Amino acid sequence: MDIYLKRRRGKILLLMTAIIIGVASLLYTNWLTQKMAREERNKVELWAEATRQISSSKNINTGYINFLLEVIQKNKTIPIILVNADGSINSDANIHYNETRKEEVLQKELIKMKERVEPIHIDLVDNDYQLLYYRESSILRNLRLYPVIQLIVIIVFIVVAYFAFLATNRAEQNQVWVGMSKETAHQLGTPISSLMAWIELLKMKDVDENLLQELERDTSRLERITERFSKIGSKPELLPLNVVEVVHSAVSYLKTRSSSKVKFVTSYDETSCIEAPLNAALFSWVIENICKNAIDAMVNEGSITVDIKEKEKNVLIDITDSGCGVPKSNHKTIFQPGFSTKKRGWGLGLSLAKRIVEIYHNGKIFIKWSEVGKGTTFRIILNK
Repeated sequence: MDIYLKRRRGKILLLMTAIIIGVASLLYTNWLTQKMAREERNKVELWAEATRQISSSKNINTGYINFLLEVIQKNKTIPIILVNADGSINSDANIHYNETRKEEVLQKELIKMKERVEPIHIDLVDNDYQLLYYRESSILRNLRLYPVIQLIVIIVFIVVAYFAFLATNRAEQNQVWVGMSKETAHQLGTPISSLMAWIELLKMKDVDENLLQELERDTSRLERITERFSKIGSKPELLPLNVVEVVHSAVSYLKTRSSSKVKFVTSYDETSCIEAPLNAALFSWVIENICKNAIDAMVNEGSITVDIKEKEKNVLIDITDSGCGVPKSNHKTIFQPGFSTKKRGWGLGLSLAKRIVEIYHNGKIFIKWSEVGKGTTFRIILNK
C-alpha cells in the first residue's frame, strides 16, 4: 500500500512542478509583455509627436523634418491608424490589405483598436486635432501566447514521459512475474515428486485411508498450483468448460480447508451447465484468490456468497463477502501489484486474478459493490 501512496504522491509532485513552471512562466512573460507594451506606447507617442511637429513645420529646418520623417518611417511593427477630427481615416501603417478592401479592413481594425487602447491626441494648428489609434505588434501578441504554448508542451512532455515510464514499468513487472512463476513451478517439482513417493510408501503401511486420501488430494493440489505457475507468461489453452463445475470445485476445496466460522453460500444450481472458454487450472485460481481475500477481510468469520448467471452472451460471477469492505478510492488500486492491507503477503493475488481474467480470458473483473464495514462484491464477466 505504501508503494501506491508514494506513487500517488509522485504524480501529485510531478503535476505541481508542471503547474509551478507554468505559473512562473506566465508571470515572467506577463512582466515582459507589460514592459514591451509600455515601450510600444512610448514609440507610438513619439510617432504622434513627430506627426504633430511635421504638421506645424513652418519654422522648422529641413534637417529636423527629415529626422521626424525618419522617426515615422522607423515604425515597422506597430499597426497604426491616424483619424481626423471628423472621424475620417487620414493614414495608416503596418496594416496589410488589398487596395480593393482597404476601407473595409481599416474600419474593422479601427473598431478593434478603439476597444483595446486609448488613442493618442495630437493637437494641430488652428485648434485642429487628430487621434492616433494603434494595437499591439505581432511580436508582442506572440510573446503573450508563448507561456501558454510552453505550458502545453510541458504538459504533453510529462504525459508522454509518464505513459512511457508506465509501459516500461509494466513490461518489467511482467518479466519479473513470469520469471518468478516459472522458477516457483520448477522449485515445487522436486518436493511434489518426493511427496508422491512418500504417499506410495505410506500405502504399504497400516495408515488411515482417509488420511492418505487427504494427502493425495493436497499433493494433487500442489501439482495444479505448479501447473498454474508454469503457465504464467505463455498463452493458455481455453476450452469450452462448464463454469459452474469449475467454480463449484474451487469453492468446495476451500470450504473443507477454511474455518468452520466461514459460511459458504452458493446461489446457483450445481447441476446446471453454463459453458464458456476457460482454462480450468488458472480460472479456479482466480476464484480461490478472491475467496481467500474475502476470508482475510472477514478475519476468518462471516459468509461468502457465490452466484453464477447468464446474461445475453456473458457469464456473470458475483462473489460477495461480509468483510470490512473496500474504500472507493481503492477500487482500482486494489488490483495493482504490491497493493495489500495485510502485514503478510506480497499483494499479488488480485493482480494475478485480474491478469488471468482480462488478458488470458478476455473478460473483466471489478468491484461491483463495497461498503466499509459491511462487505464487498467482486464481479467477473466472461464471454461465452
